[in-house]
Amino acid sequence: MTLQQARNSNIDPLALDETEEEIIDQEQRDTWDSEPLSQIPFKILQGHSEAVSGCHFCFDDARIITCSHDGTVKLWDIPNCTPVCTFDGGHTSPITECCIRSDNKRLITSSWDKTVKAWDVETAKVLWTAHLAGLVTSCDISLDGKFVAAGSDVENGVLIVDATNGKYVSKLKDHHLSTVTSCRFDPDIQRVASVSADKAVKLWDMIAQKTTITLMNKHSNVVSDCCFSMNGRFLCTASWDKTLLLWDIKTGKFRSSGPVILSNGHEGSVSSCVFSKDASVVVSGAYDRTVSIWDTEGECKKLTLKGHQDWVMDVAVSTDKNWILSSSKDCTIRLWNIQKSDHIRAVIETRRVMGLKIIQCEECQKPFCISQLIDADVITTCVFCRLASPTRNIFPSPPFS
Repeated sequence: MTLQQARNSNIDPLALDETEEEIIDQEQRDTWDSEPLSQIPFKILQGHSEAVSGCHFCFDDARIITCSHDGTVKLWDIPNCTPVCTFDGGHTSPITECCIRSDNKRLITSSWDKTVKAWDVETAKVLWTAHLAGLVTSCDISLDGKFVAAGSDVENGVLIVDATNGKYVSKLKDHHLSTVTSCRFDPDIQRVASVSADKAVKLWDMIAQKTTITLMNKHSNVVSDCCFSMNGRFLCTASWDKTLLLWDIKTGKFRSSGPVILSNGHEGSVSSCVFSKDASVVVSGAYDRTVSIWDTEGECKKLTLKGHQDWVMDVAVSTDKNWILSSSKDCTIRLWNIQKSDHIRAVIETRRVMGLKIIQCEECQKPFCISQLIDADVITTCVFCRLASPTRNIFPSPPFS
């Protein structure tokens, strides 16, 4: 069964009526489990022997790529939830992160063995290896597939290499005051964001070859991860201080009003974060073994997914926002079906308490949240359609720091 077939199936795995669950046949019981309280169906993928440090959807959300401290990367078939290919023998130490090129032909991995490697997805062979001075904590590939960025614990730096051959393009030595925990290209491939154990967030300009934005003293502990929205406007940062911050980067609004704070979603340090493609949702994973789903319009948590037996190391969300992926130190990956989560009582109650209501955007026809105090006749389009209007489609570059 494909993702599309699952979505079109007559079975509603998210139905709240317990009597409907009783009529699901044994085959369907074997296919989907669900936590009694969350009522969110999920599949557990098992195949790695150690902590699963990274996970991503790929091949138009039909497959999953994961990496692990067992030194392997696995490509999974979603319908069967089984690995179809294992990338092995390249790294000699735990793999910290993996990312796949948008055309699904190249895979990038980083490792504690002080290397970054590029793999041919079809043959599972290593194409090139870049050597760094210290443990490589993270990696990312630009949207156009031309550059790879990697963060390191030695020299507290970020390395940018040519994705074709692994040759150095830029080396940002002493970019931070402590270990770089994550680095990400913006969708326009103009900046590289990096976060660090020094609690700072930095944006390095690819064209100007200098740091243009430095954000200090907003997180009170290690900043563990960061991600850009697909329109490049927002940067989300996750921290061990148990919060996430949303920064309006393109407009520079953060300079006057600061970031939007997403809090009270986790009881432990937040380890990972990711935007949905339309930026209406942020998903985060944490040391408290949970996954939180946040409504960016309402600036509140919608839902918590529980079930992992150890801390959640990475999260991902499908293009249509119907599926959440989480990888954990418990050596498993979970695929969650949240297609109808808005109908869960806990989510409905959250909207009521927060004073939110859902209306349909007149332009994109997608639902979005607004405060019940706001007249729905005044705001009829979501923030993303408003930003895309002809009068607001160009954002000024933020001033240099």
